[in-house]
Amino acid sequence: MQSTESISKTSDETYGLGVSLGCSLTGGEVVLLYGGLGAGKTLLAKGILDALGFDVDEVTSPSFALVNLYKTEKFDVYHIDLWRLDGPGKAADAVGLDEILENQRAVTIIEWADRLRDHAIVNKTIKILIGGDGDDARRITVTV
Repeated sequence: MQSTESISKTSDETYGLGVSLGCSLTGGEVVLLYGGLGAGKTLLAKGILDALGFDVDEVTSPSFALVNLYKTEKFDVYHIDLWRLDGPGKAADAVGLDEILENQRAVTIIEWADRLRDHAIVNKTIKILIGGDGDDARRITVTV
């Protein structure tokens, strides 16, 4: 596994990282997003979807829906938010993650990925840890 670290001083830079990542996707990847409330997880997801040609004005945090499906020309993109699923049950089961991951044409973006705990993911994973909040610069570590 290879890690790269960058400092994002603005929301535009965080968004741009998402765009760069979105341009590199080939299908079947799972993007695991880690970071506190307001860290920029949804903003990064919007950048990914922008790179895939989806109207970012239509991208919203799936905090209450749990899963949003966005169909792009290249991929189906499942945007999952596990924030509300921190109880004793398995978050992966609550959103049907194993079934979603069977779609090799799909890209799956998971916010609050720490809620997955020890759930095994066999797909290629990209782990993104976003540190910082508020007006602070973000330290973003991407591990592939």
